[in-house]
Amino acid sequence: MMENSNLLNQVVLRFLDDYTPFHEDLSAIALTPDKHLWLGSDETTTLERLSQVDAHTFGEHQNFQLADVIELPASTEEEIDIEGLAYADSYLWIVGSHSTKRKKPKPDKKEKKNLKRLATIESEANRYILARIPVINGSLLPSYPHPENPSQALTAAKLELTEKGNLLMDALESDPHLGSFIVSKIPGKDNGFDIEGIAVSNQTIYLGLRGPVLRGWAILLEIEVEQISPTHLGLKEIGLEGQRYKKHFINLGGLGIRDLCFDGQDLLVLAGPTMELDGPVKVFRIKNGFGRSDEGLVWEPERILDIPHGEGKHHAEGMTLFAPITQQSSLLVVYDSPDETTLSDGATGVLADVFLMS
Repeated sequence: MMENSNLLNQVVLRFLDDYTPFHEDLSAIALTPDKHLWLGSDETTTLERLSQVDAHTFGEHQNFQLADVIELPASTEEEIDIEGLAYADSYLWIVGSHSTKRKKPKPDKKEKKNLKRLATIESEANRYILARIPVINGSLLPSYPHPENPSQALTAAKLELTEKGNLLMDALESDPHLGSFIVSKIPGKDNGFDIEGIAVSNQTIYLGLRGPVLRGWAILLEIEVEQISPTHLGLKEIGLEGQRYKKHFINLGGLGIRDLCFDGQDLLVLAGPTMELDGPVKVFRIKNGFGRSDEGLVWEPERILDIPHGEGKHHAEGMTLFAPITQQSSLLVVYDSPDETTLSDGATGVLADVFLMS
């Protein structure tokens, strides 16, 4: 595994015994102002909260079932495939992959069975979750008075679901760049439609796509939501021709978006392969983010970090600003399928990397 000169230190993320082995499938992370770490796995319908124990350890693991605060379209036995977390204005935002999946061949299956598996594409309703949940004093709640304006209620709500997934998928079905990927149900890991990052600024939500990557250009979706019922969100018209989304294309050298977060007004992009490849993995900075009235292209985002990766393992999946902990401009990065050398505490803990940013 390659080394990185920007590595500041590592922290231990310590989980309860019954959460393993999901701690090896971490796919999303967010640090909230109360210095709690929130984490999601692409294999569950839960969120995990860790608290700072000391300078290099987060523990006191608390598990929160999302079905307790938002209604899921399927049972909790079906994963949400949580791929992004973001905190804004007392809400924790959660996004699923919104992707279809292709079954993998398995070594213990006969060849004919594996060929059939490789031809099988599945769509799971829980993957189409885009939701916000009030987070108050380290807990997820269905509703709560706004801490700064008690007359205003914070309410858990999700983007309205439809037969095709949700309102966003309906809106994108006829899109000239994305529609063919959605209608054809191309699996996420085949360069199909696959959300893997979320960032929220004021009323604007940015969704990063791992795929598709079009002729080397990654895609960022911009949306705004409005409450249309106590528990459901709709999409506002924000495009110049009444579209309910905008698209921004980013030159990441052929890589897709694996996570997003804001650093002040700048948008940070964790970039990695859209297909089943190990690397490269990089972090880019888009200065002053977006906010333009039209769609467009970002030709030269600033590359600020190279992230280490393994062979067939140790893939960076999530990042969050870590300056409130280190008192330096830094990022905390978590990995899917982490290298065995990063497992700790009797296999209930895993190491996450802290990188200094330029």
